[in-house]
Amino acid sequence: MTRPSPTTPLIAALLAGALCAAGASADAGTPAADHWPQWRGPLGIGVAPAADPPLTWGPGENVRWRVEIPGRGAASPVVWGDRVYLLTAVPLGADTGTEAKEPMRFELLALDRADGSVVWRRTAAERRPHEGTHPDGTWASASAITDGRRVFAYFGSIGLYAYSAAGEPLWQLDLGDMSTRRSFGEGSTPALHGDTLVVTWDHEGDSFIVALDAASGRERWRRERDEPTSWATPLVVEVDGTPQVVINATNRIRAYDLATGELVWHTGGMTLNTIPTPVHADGLLYATSGFRGNALKAIRLAGARGDLDGSDAIVWSYDQDTPYVPSPLVYRGVLYIVKHNKGILTALDAVTGELLYGPERLPEVEGVYASPVAAAGRVYIAGRDGTTVVLAAGRRFEVLAVNRLEEGFDASPALVGRELLLRGRRHLYCLAETGATRARQATSSAAREPGTNQRR
Repeated sequence: MTRPSPTTPLIAALLAGALCAAGASADAGTPAADHWPQWRGPLGIGVAPAADPPLTWGPGENVRWRVEIPGRGAASPVVWGDRVYLLTAVPLGADTGTEAKEPMRFELLALDRADGSVVWRRTAAERRPHEGTHPDGTWASASAITDGRRVFAYFGSIGLYAYSAAGEPLWQLDLGDMSTRRSFGEGSTPALHGDTLVVTWDHEGDSFIVALDAASGRERWRRERDEPTSWATPLVVEVDGTPQVVINATNRIRAYDLATGELVWHTGGMTLNTIPTPVHADGLLYATSGFRGNALKAIRLAGARGDLDGSDAIVWSYDQDTPYVPSPLVYRGVLYIVKHNKGILTALDAVTGELLYGPERLPEVEGVYASPVAAAGRVYIAGRDGTTVVLAAGRRFEVLAVNRLEEGFDASPALVGRELLLRGRRHLYCLAETGATRARQATSSAAREPGTNQRR
């Protein structure tokens, strides 16, 4: 670990306010914090400031509904008001493997949040993928994005499709065909900020980043990128009132002015096959990767300009136990990282980089692709084997619950209101506590001694 340099954290206020109750409608003017409009939630960092999802669940316990999803996809559910949006790829032939042999139907589903019923279903395209994907990958690994008025379905080389909230086609765009490293497939999700949609196109050909008008699909700006294949989703963060779009990648981490595409700052990159999306809190940005090496950088955003290598903008770094697929989580002053794709967790002080605990093995979790999420003082980590561990947020390793369902999870959870939406390999689950369960857990929490280190 590189010795952290001293810094004074900026004071940031988390968004607050009550969430819409399950099934309640919401219009486009409702604050984004009342929804889960993109892969990593209303703040883009995996945190739901106003949610209070269930602590425990299992077959027959706190499962409000479960619906079968056609085809395959690792796309996470996104939520706006009473709608849940989900992408999937449905094989049209007998082949369901990873080779590009049969045509696929690329679909966007709109589900009723109250019961999981299909409100509308749109086929964006029927096409044979031009190349294969990783054995653990899918052709619907990017997640939908919505602002309440429009829903965007991105299938990479198949195309980008915009729909109204009622499912009416608005526009579509073909950006070409990617050539991914070892045909590992595609998976970066676009980022939406205001009326600008940002797509990263890092592959083995000519890589670029492009900003699009969300209403029309018209190109606003495009910049070439010297990068091999990466899968990191762009992160938009405001610095001194100006939105920047930050891209994690192998050669360089770069920040672009969202309005103009001008390169604002850059610094040394990550490991090969960069996948995790950065997170930010209190003026610091955290970028990680963990394939054939370990890399983590904490970058001070205020005043960052030009080449940051060797500057005090790199506040601290860490070179152990970093994630390959899962993105990091920063919550209440603690940075959580999953080791590679394993069920092993490390927690660091987000300001100083001090090791708080870990590496700690998560009980009953072998592998992790989903990114950790947090709400109501709890951290949720979903495993590939169907186990989701719930931890108490804080500076000590404290397991609150170990929950298991009958299928594995690669998609990241969505946290909205009192619900947790979890996409498995066959089904989408809506998990919510019953009144009896909540009362029982409140009694249990009151009986537990403060500060007790609970492990299961």
